[in-house]
Amino acid sequence: MVLIKLAAAGAAGYALYKYATRDKDRHAYAGGDENFAQVRDAGTGSMQNRPSNWSKVDEASDESFPASDPPATY
Repeated sequence: MVLIKLAAAGAAGYALYKYATRDKDRHAYAGGDENFAQVRDAGTGSMQNRPSNWSKVDEASDESFPASDPPATY
């Protein structure tokens, strides 16, 4: 009986979670499902979820990605 109650509580929790997150189908990467080869421009202006603080090191790291050489602003 306890197992059935636990399963019902889990199912209700999952249903509530899916209901609460139903409108969050936005993808974090630049291309979404349409084109996986698109790359966003560097900097906070092209970000979907902009960070609250952004330093010169963050900017240099963002501009160098996906290059193999690390930025020289450390």
